[in-house]
Amino acid sequence: MSQELTLPIEGMTCASCVRRAERALGGVAGVESASVNLATARARVAVDLSALDPAALLGAVREAGYEARPEELRLAVDGMTCASCVRRVERALAGVPGVVEASVNLATAEARVAYLPGLAEPATLAAAVAEAGYQARPVDADGAAEDRERAGREAEVAGLKRSLVFAAVFTLPLVVVAMGRHVPGLDGLYGLLPERAWLLVELQLATSVQFVAGWRFYRQGWAELRHLNPGMSSLVMLGSSAAYFYSLVAFAAPAIFPAGTAHSYFEAAAVVITLILLGRLLEAVAKGRTSEAIKKLLRLQAKSARVRRDGAEIEVPVAEVVPGDLVIVRPGERLPVDGLVVEGGSFVDESMITGEPVPVEKRAEAEVVGGTVNKTGSFTYRATRVGADTVLSRIVRLVEEAQGSKPPSQALADRIAAVFVPVVIALALLAFAFWLVFGPAPALSFAFVAAVSVLLIACPCAMGLATPTAVMVGTGKGAEMGVLFRKGAALEELARVGTVVLDKTGTLTLGRPELTDVEPLHPSLAVDDILRLVAAAEAKSEHPIADAVVRGARERDLAPAEVARFEAEPGYGIEAEVEGHRVQVGADRYLRRLGIAFGAAEARAAAFAEAAKTPLYAAVDGELAALLAVADPLKEGSREAVAALHGLGLEVAMLTGDNRATAQAIAGQVGIDRVLAEVLPDGKADEVRRLQREGDKVAFVGDGINDAPALAQADVGIAIGTGTDVAIEAGDVVLMSGDLRGIVNAAALSRRTLRTIRLNFFWAYAYNVALIPLAAGALYPLAGILLSPVLAAAAMSTSSVFVVTNSLRLRGFRPPLDGAESRAVPMASGRLVEQPAE
Repeated sequence: MSQELTLPIEGMTCASCVRRAERALGGVAGVESASVNLATARARVAVDLSALDPAALLGAVREAGYEARPEELRLAVDGMTCASCVRRVERALAGVPGVVEASVNLATAEARVAYLPGLAEPATLAAAVAEAGYQARPVDADGAAEDRERAGREAEVAGLKRSLVFAAVFTLPLVVVAMGRHVPGLDGLYGLLPERAWLLVELQLATSVQFVAGWRFYRQGWAELRHLNPGMSSLVMLGSSAAYFYSLVAFAAPAIFPAGTAHSYFEAAAVVITLILLGRLLEAVAKGRTSEAIKKLLRLQAKSARVRRDGAEIEVPVAEVVPGDLVIVRPGERLPVDGLVVEGGSFVDESMITGEPVPVEKRAEAEVVGGTVNKTGSFTYRATRVGADTVLSRIVRLVEEAQGSKPPSQALADRIAAVFVPVVIALALLAFAFWLVFGPAPALSFAFVAAVSVLLIACPCAMGLATPTAVMVGTGKGAEMGVLFRKGAALEELARVGTVVLDKTGTLTLGRPELTDVEPLHPSLAVDDILRLVAAAEAKSEHPIADAVVRGARERDLAPAEVARFEAEPGYGIEAEVEGHRVQVGADRYLRRLGIAFGAAEARAAAFAEAAKTPLYAAVDGELAALLAVADPLKEGSREAVAALHGLGLEVAMLTGDNRATAQAIAGQVGIDRVLAEVLPDGKADEVRRLQREGDKVAFVGDGINDAPALAQADVGIAIGTGTDVAIEAGDVVLMSGDLRGIVNAAALSRRTLRTIRLNFFWAYAYNVALIPLAAGALYPLAGILLSPVLAAAAMSTSSVFVVTNSLRLRGFRPPLDGAESRAVPMASGRLVEQPAE
């Protein structure tokens, strides 16, 4: 059985690390595919459970020079009494696929389990213990597990800080000793000790930096070279080691060097390591900020819940809430899980789901979502989805998956990085050979400096970070706006779309008929009287148009009239006796059959039809009383969204099964360029395919249910939803609110993200292309400039920090359209519009 797991990997620093980790994982029996993301430091691995050994998976990562730490869980186990119980629980836990190690302590009644998330989960482990005859519950169910990733990031930053401080403590005096002789006022210091003694001091200081603070580069670099896949650590190791060991041999046996070449570069080796540690620290801090969106989402999760059990209210950890529990929520509290309201009512702030800041009223049978905030009243609701099944948990999982996925540009960067480092090493050797043969005296020194500078300046970490950091920040920003990118590729692909195809019903329009117009034509009846009589008659009908009329009357607070008799004539209309009046409602053919004259109403009805509205005639006591119009009105923001899409240079098409006249009328109201009408549901994907053959990349926008084939066929499928199950699972992009303005915001964000990725790549590649020749000494014949290894290391670190901070600028993105501040579109809300009597 195939399954996907997510594995945190520590120690990766560049795109070459990504390539090597993927190869290591791919070589493990049972692994079907592996994709590694540098920015998130995670691998997504598809495995065959029947053939996989979890320990072998972790061992392969360690063998490649990195560390893959499984998730750890503490379980409180009830019912154990002896050592046999301990062994039974351990065997039960070890038998769960994905468990790496399990140990049980009888004295503390706790089990500690190391497992691979995605193969095993806390609920699965607890169920295995229950199957063995005991009861288990997570000890850290209060939310401590959510902080584990942050703790890992903080540990990485703390480790880099310690190494940097240690390196700086030894590097600063080393630089003073090595360079002080060139500083006026310090030259007298060198008379205190012989030259060889000062070199010995340099050697001791440099050795501490090289093999204590810099040991991480040796550990990772050697693993890279051993697997014939050199990366950033290899380049740093080779460059700094070349400077250190060259200086060591020059100190120990200067006679073997040509005259004038036995120079010391101890300070260069130490400064290189110190600067690169500084760059790594800045990079780690900045990368930690790229996952801010996930942290914000996790902070939305409530820690505990107040539930009613056995007639009493008790407070329990949110992990112990089960479907069916009655959850009590007070004003100002965050809802712990998803459910349906059963008692009371309130207004709930659902902005974290929909992006809309206006609280939504919740009454009996209304659906509520965990993580949203109760504003005013108190209510009780029945839990329906808990734990990993809640909308918020699934949103977090979607964002994590999008941030961990590999867009096309990243896949290209990985392929380039796979050959880039070997090419750099070859260029360093060529530079060394060139200067050794053609360089001025002392040629060996020139050759050495050029080779080391090339190795240091060309580290490919900026290439590996260019895409994933931008995708992480972009997808996180989208989640804040109520736009979920299910794949990183969709964030990049949406920026390249040329045509947006909008489904009509439920996407452009509300998706249900609404009463839009009432024109009174009776000489003695007011509009409210007519509507009250008509609505009473229609209340007995099951037709959707009848429901629209009834809702229209209810919105006017018109009291329902009593119906004494009701008859329906299919295809024509209805007749009812309401408060002593004979009320007849139907299409024009019904009135012709009844012999009732239309008068001027017929021309008005034709105008309604041209505006995509369905006209209805109402007669009272045999006399024409009113002309009504029912339509599926535009959603608020539809016109503004289409205009904004045009402003982005996109062609907008509408796809519908309606007849062409109705479709053209709707298209004319919103300014759509192209109408694809009378399309059957199974033909939508064919229409999208036809547009793609015309050369444009196509985004299809639908409700995520009936439009699934078209969503899948489009280059980018955008599902309109309200945060419910289907909406979250459909499409490459999900708009959590039904507002079409979210498409504009998503497109603008994707374009901004793609620009950021391109700028990152330009900086990473142009930087290398420009500076590798400089490091190799290309300017020396013209200007006498030969780049120092110290400057090369500083420039390399600056490149990585620039890429990450440039990606972080996406956090300041502002959506071009804010649904909360936009003007209402006439007729879009379905409000009743009266027309004066003629």
